[in-house]
Amino acid sequence: MLTQKGHKVSVLAVDPSSCTSGGSLLGDKTRMTELSRDMNAYIRPSPTQGTLGGVTRTTNEAILLCEGGGYDIVLVETVGVGQSEFAVADMVDMFVLLLPPAGGDELQGIKRGIIEMADLVVITKADGDLLVPARRIQAEYVSAMKLLRKRSQLWKPQVMRISVKNGEGIPEIWKKMREFHEVMLSSSELVSKRRRQQKVWMWNLIQENVLEHFKNHSAVRGRIPLLEKEVLNGVLSPGHAADLLLKAYVNKT
Repeated sequence: MLTQKGHKVSVLAVDPSSCTSGGSLLGDKTRMTELSRDMNAYIRPSPTQGTLGGVTRTTNEAILLCEGGGYDIVLVETVGVGQSEFAVADMVDMFVLLLPPAGGDELQGIKRGIIEMADLVVITKADGDLLVPARRIQAEYVSAMKLLRKRSQLWKPQVMRISVKNGEGIPEIWKKMREFHEVMLSSSELVSKRRRQQKVWMWNLIQENVLEHFKNHSAVRGRIPLLEKEVLNGVLSPGHAADLLLKAYVNKT
């Protein structure tokens, strides 16, 4: 719909990496058959490679590259819903939470934190036999969101229904996204948000680089396998092992 309107759309899809093999399926293009043939669309699947937050270490840079390449809309699809899968909220202008109508999650299963971060909640697959459950869950979330802390003074998150099967709700959601962008931009709240995101991004990079430096330090690198083995065998507690590694690092720096 967006490319037909003349937009250039980039889709950054993040796939979970296997904890066992480290590999990812990266099969997003196979389920986006029409979009993958669209000359005004770019699809980039990436593995998480163990990064928490539902995104990859380079998602932020990828967004900037797509914008520099002339894509005026960048859609970031994260791994999924969970306790830590909303790091993307610190990378994008608008955070949209997609929920199935019959996933068994309901309000009890979804973490409160991710709902509070959402600028828009969308109930998907609202058609056929799932239309009634979708309406019910929509009503539940509308009631629940009245009790949550507001992230913005100007924007009130809403709960909408869509059906990709018959196309219902798609134009309305895009209209709501544009409304959000206009409200946030006119109030300078979007500019402030992007500045805060730059600060978060800086500290995330520092944490990653410090951890990498620690693991590769000459006083630590050789002791890691032995201490990990002792922790696995119950000889050392995790806290004691961590203290030994930190002490070795401090004494050699």
